[in-house]
Amino acid sequence: MEWFVAPDYWMGRLVFQRGLAVLYLVAFLGAALQFRALTGEHGMLPVPRFVRRVAFRDAPSVFHWRYSDRFYAAWCWTGCAVSAALAAGLDGLVPLWGAMLLWLVPWALYLSVVNVGQTWYAFGWESLLLEVGFLAVFLGNDEVAPPVVVLFLMRWVLFRVEFGAGLIKMRGDACWRKLTCLYYHHETQPMPGPLSWFFHHLPKPFHRVEVAANHFTQLVLPVLLFTPQPIATAAASLMILTQLWLVLSGNFAWLNWTTIVLALSVTELPGTAPETPAAPLWYEVVVLVAAAGLVALSYRPARNLVSRRQVMNRSFDPLHLVNTYGAFGSVSRMRHEVVVEGTADEVPREDAEWREYEFKGKPGDPRHWPRQFAPYHLRLDWLMWFVALSPGYAGTWFSGLVERLLENDRDTLRLLRRSPFPADAPPRYIRARLFRYRYTTWRELRETGACWHRTPVRDFLPPTRLEGAVGRRASRR
Repeated sequence: MEWFVAPDYWMGRLVFQRGLAVLYLVAFLGAALQFRALTGEHGMLPVPRFVRRVAFRDAPSVFHWRYSDRFYAAWCWTGCAVSAALAAGLDGLVPLWGAMLLWLVPWALYLSVVNVGQTWYAFGWESLLLEVGFLAVFLGNDEVAPPVVVLFLMRWVLFRVEFGAGLIKMRGDACWRKLTCLYYHHETQPMPGPLSWFFHHLPKPFHRVEVAANHFTQLVLPVLLFTPQPIATAAASLMILTQLWLVLSGNFAWLNWTTIVLALSVTELPGTAPETPAAPLWYEVVVLVAAAGLVALSYRPARNLVSRRQVMNRSFDPLHLVNTYGAFGSVSRMRHEVVVEGTADEVPREDAEWREYEFKGKPGDPRHWPRQFAPYHLRLDWLMWFVALSPGYAGTWFSGLVERLLENDRDTLRLLRRSPFPADAPPRYIRARLFRYRYTTWRELRETGACWHRTPVRDFLPPTRLEGAVGRRASRR
């Protein structure tokens, strides 16, 4: 069937597949390096405890059958190896059926990780990576030209990512409609980047232009993805420019980069398409059946888009095959940060020697300039931003963090930039305080060298210690 393939998109497919493989690699690497303190056997939210209370059908994962830290680590490092092989082009060296199975492996591996990740993995980019990764299974390799229906489904994902984000803004915070949200967003976003301070200090009229351009990108351009070329390419190219602007202005894990590789699959990139034989019948049948299933599953996400009660970043099936997306329906006007401190003093008085723990990505010491981490995802740092918004986001994991800091837990300390206590001398008490943070002015930056100015607001957690010499429970004083 000649209509089944689109040879002109072979370069877009190639770039998309290599880019997606790199993003898989980043995701598995983050899981392998961070899991012990987050979801390990002795982590803040242990996987074994989770799988005892959640049925397999609700969160399919291999870890329902077996879990150990060693097995989980091997699972993640296997994902790294397969992703690296795909990034290097291994799928082009095997038969078509082999390439499909090869692309199925990282999707299945990461699905098992996400479905037991709990609040650490409750982000839209996890579902986006899985949805896009599942589509990659059916894109084929050099033996066939890219299938039209799969390319269409990739545009449908890109449409929902952008259009969903645009609608949630228009239905949410009034500052989006007034074009004033970026007066605050660069300062209050979850994890600022090295250029965020400069973005914040752009003139306010420019911020209004930024918001207007964002509305155009998210509410108008997505519709043009389904128009003939070169209009679709132009729309996708503008989306890529917008996403690169977001990459420069903050740290949003691999959300922006996944959107970019999706947009690249829409464009007609230069290059002569190689001669390929007709697609095998079995391949056409498999692709069409999978596409029909995904279209059927699209009903609820599509209904969500037009609903007045639109939700964002929601999966409607446990396999994360078709999801709904969106971000920043509301924007904070002030930035608060939870600062965690410890003391070795016998009595935790206010005038005790309190030493501050430094996180890798979230603001702490006002003189420490933000760094670029994305597409790598610092999960603990992101959750600390939510906790500063409301103590309700702390759940049980924050007390687990405190306990592990009191024990100088090695895996937990690896998630931090620096611990103020020697490895053999943990603190006696931990406390947390809430601070109001704002960017310094140009004058303050020149005079102090600090990019942040902070003022104390209130206590967040009173001085807390372990009940026993080797306990795992903490008590407050």
